[in-house]
Amino acid sequence: MSGSMMQRPLLISDLIRHAATCHADTEIVSRETDGALTATTWAEVEDQSRRLLAGLRALGLGEGDRVATLAWNNHRHLKIWFGVSGGGMVCHTLNPRLAPQQFIFIVNDAADRAIFFDKTFMPLIVGTKEHLGSIEHFIFMGSRDEEVLAALPEALFFDDLVRSEPAEWPVLEETAPCSLCYTSGTTGNPKGVLYTNRSTLLHTFSIALPDALDLSAREVILPVVPMFHASAWGVPYAAAMVGARLVMPGPALDGDSLLALIDDQKVTLALGVPTIWMMLLAAAEASGSKMESLRRNVIGGSAAPPSMIATFRERYDCETIHAWGMTETSPLGTANQIKGKHLNLDADALALLRLGQGRPPFGIELRIVDEDGAALPHDGQAQGALQVRGHWVVARYFGKEESALSPDGWFDTGDVASIDADGYMTIRDRTKDIIKSGGEWISSVDLENIAVEHPGIALAAAIGARHPKWDERPVIVAVRAEGHDPDEEEIRALYEGRVARWQIPDAVIFTDAIELSATGKVLKNRLREQFGDVLLERGV
Repeated sequence: MSGSMMQRPLLISDLIRHAATCHADTEIVSRETDGALTATTWAEVEDQSRRLLAGLRALGLGEGDRVATLAWNNHRHLKIWFGVSGGGMVCHTLNPRLAPQQFIFIVNDAADRAIFFDKTFMPLIVGTKEHLGSIEHFIFMGSRDEEVLAALPEALFFDDLVRSEPAEWPVLEETAPCSLCYTSGTTGNPKGVLYTNRSTLLHTFSIALPDALDLSAREVILPVVPMFHASAWGVPYAAAMVGARLVMPGPALDGDSLLALIDDQKVTLALGVPTIWMMLLAAAEASGSKMESLRRNVIGGSAAPPSMIATFRERYDCETIHAWGMTETSPLGTANQIKGKHLNLDADALALLRLGQGRPPFGIELRIVDEDGAALPHDGQAQGALQVRGHWVVARYFGKEESALSPDGWFDTGDVASIDADGYMTIRDRTKDIIKSGGEWISSVDLENIAVEHPGIALAAAIGARHPKWDERPVIVAVRAEGHDPDEEEIRALYEGRVARWQIPDAVIFTDAIELSATGKVLKNRLREQFGDVLLERGV
């Protein structure tokens, strides 16, 4: 027996059609690569997306073809997303922060047929094009530009393509692929995750919910997280679904530039990684801005220090929402929204609850397991390998036949976490980064959060250094803040009474810089290579 309801495929094109129909005049403000601010609307985005689709078809591109982007968050990038994915092709966002060798590998592995690029990245295109064997069309994201033609005579131009007559959106299978994103590849070659229309739509519904990112047509949203980083956490799609006003920051992601956008455009919600918010808070402090319009910010990518969350709350009346996810989960897996029973918590208890990564929305399930794969209790105390399954979780990587899942159908995230009885999950560490001293686990995240509370520390990372008796002991690698000169014992003293004595770092090493990955995460493998023997060298 079948039900008697309409059955329509879940498609990317429906998102932009809805935005153009019900939120036609809602504005999208975009900072261009040259620094200029432009404005468009959801209706114009939909129209130009369909024109772009027609232009791409005229170049011979069709359903299933991969079309790459090498671009900042701006209005043209938004139009490419909808024109390519809505038209049945696969939008492949490329991370320009990867090493050239990884960039070349990813383009060739995806067999991209065309690539859109912002002017910022023209040197990367020119320097690698001879190695990009599958690329047939290099498309500059702007109008005809003689400088671009001089460096790349075969270049085509976005503004020429959107002069085509608008195409009609095709009717696709909802399981048709729509976008492709590669992992950052900190170990080995990056791996591709191929999203479907269905998985993306379900993810979009989910993240807009009040218990996730709580999005609506009343919001002014600033997605600082790049569209090439886990699809900007799905925000461009969700903004179209709810009809929110978007502010696209372009290439200027420094604190002063973001602060100006927040204050001038009356941004209510901003999303980004902790390093971005450190720069924003410094800019706000220096300028005296209160960021009065900003009601919420979402932090992902890595855990936010408690001191940062407290600063947003106490100085700027801005609620910080911790979120967790990864490329393989589309990416949202959890968001830290409170339940009704938490409304009467005092300020300290509520602040403590906010420190974790939150609970999964419907469509995602979490569990933690021990080293033998046995499920551990959700009591808020047990720590184990975090695994996930759900409607928008990878099953296998692009181009691979083998499953990415455990025998019983769960994806191992590589994180160590605890989960409480209400479903709230807290990341304790990465499996590869947790410090194992004398058989006991020490969370590097906890140690880092304490170190960065000191005003003289700009950035800190905890690693396990080799020890002749305990196998590993914790060491803090830190970058001093400008104008400050804390010493080793001053930082180690922060841990007294805060952690068990055996968890206090054995050393604090100061360095001029800590290398970050293409997605803004500390490359701890490099730190372990550089400082892993520091205790042995000190003769412990």
